[in-house]
Amino acid sequence: MIDDPMDRIAAALERMAPAPMPVPDFDAARAFVWQTGPDRLVPVPDVARIPLDLLVGVDRARDTLLANTRQFAKGLPANNALLWGSRGMGKSSLVKAVHGALEAEYPTLKIVELHREDLPSVGRLLNMLREGRHAQFILYCDDLSFSHDDQHYKSLKAVLDGGIEGRPDNVILYATSNRRHLMPRDMIENERGSAINPSEAVEEKVSLSDRFGLWLGFHACDQDQYLAMIRGYCAAYGVEIDDDTLWAEAIEWQATRGSRSGRVAWQYFCDLAGRRGVAL
Repeated sequence: MIDDPMDRIAAALERMAPAPMPVPDFDAARAFVWQTGPDRLVPVPDVARIPLDLLVGVDRARDTLLANTRQFAKGLPANNALLWGSRGMGKSSLVKAVHGALEAEYPTLKIVELHREDLPSVGRLLNMLREGRHAQFILYCDDLSFSHDDQHYKSLKAVLDGGIEGRPDNVILYATSNRRHLMPRDMIENERGSAINPSEAVEEKVSLSDRFGLWLGFHACDQDQYLAMIRGYCAAYGVEIDDDTLWAEAIEWQATRGSRSGRVAWQYFCDLAGRRGVAL
C-alpha cells in the first residue's frame, strides 16, 4: 500500500506515461514512412520511383548525390543534402532513384520519409533510428519550406546539428525544396526592413540552409532536354513513335501546360503510353 502522497503521485504518473515504443523490425523493408499518433515506422514494400538512368538533364546533381550516398552506405563521412530549385525537375525522383540504384549493393541502406508536418516529432524518430545500428537511414523530407510564423525549422535543427546528443551516425538528411533558403524571399526582405538589427533578424532562419553540406540546384529544362526525357521514356518502356509526331505532340502538350519540366514530360509520356496501349 502506498501511503506517501508523493509516492501516489509518482505511481499515477507512471501509469499515465505511454509505454516505450518497441524497436521496429528494420529488416521488414528497404523503405519506411514515419507516422505519429502513435509513433511508428510503416514499411513500404514498393517505392514509387523511376530508374536513375531515366533522369535527364540533372547529371551533375545525380553524380554528386550518388557519390555522397555511396560514401554514407559504406559507413564513411557524408553530407546532408538540400535539393532545391524549379518545380517538377526531378528533385524528389532523384532521391528515391539514388536509393533504388544502391539498395541491391548495400542491403542495409534504408530510406525513411518524414512529412514536413511531423518535424516536431523528429527527436523521437532519431532515437528510434539510433537503435537500428546495423542499418544506414536516408531521412527524406520532401517539399520543405517555412512561413513567417513557422517554428518547425527549430525541429529540423535537431537533425542537422543533433543537439547535445549529436545526430546518429547512421542517419543522413536529404530534403527537397523550391526555395534555396527554405523561406520566401519577400519574407526575408520584410524581416530585414522591419527589424532593429536586420542581419540578426533573418540569420537564424536563413542559416538553416547553410547547415546542409550539399546544395544541389535544379533549373528549368530547355526544349531539347524536354524532348530527350520523353524519348528516353519511350525507349525504356517500348513505346514507338516517329520523331515528327513526338515533337509536334510534346510541344503542344507543354504549351497547354504553360511550363516545361521533367514532370510535364512524364505526364505527356503517360498519355502517349495509354493511347498506344502500353502498360507502365
